Amino acid sequence: MPRRRPKAVRAERWRPRGHVVVRRIHGVSARTRAAVRRVEEERVRPGAVADALARFAWTFRQPGRYLNASEVRQPGLEVEDARDDLEEVMLHLPLGARRDLGRLVARIDEEFERRTLPNPRPVRVRASDGWWWARTRER
Repeated sequence: MPRRRPKAVRAERWRPRGHVVVRRIHGVSARTRAAVRRVEEERVRPGAVADALARFAWTFRQPGRYLNASEVRQPGLEVEDARDDLEEVMLHLPLGARRDLGRLVARIDEEFERRTLPNPRPVRVRASDGWWWARTRER
């Protein structure tokens, strides 16, 4: 069986688009960042994980014991939507990268659960909704 030239093998590997500015994800390895970037390009949008993490960081900096629901001004900008983006990316990451990013997501989940309340009458719109949609914030 003839051997393929190294240049032909490298040509088939995935390469990130060079013109996309990607925000750095702090707290994970370079290999995880590369895997996240690949999944973002294939499944969601470039920079989705960094945007979601930044949205959680901004939300958790707000004062008070509980998260304030009145801060949500536009649909699609809630932290629950950011958590959906993180979940979508985590489903498609390789195992090592999933564990690495999962450590950050676990800390986010703990803080989010601590600063929200269980919804007494949870309304599930879709079966695929995560547990974070069944939490309420203070009004």
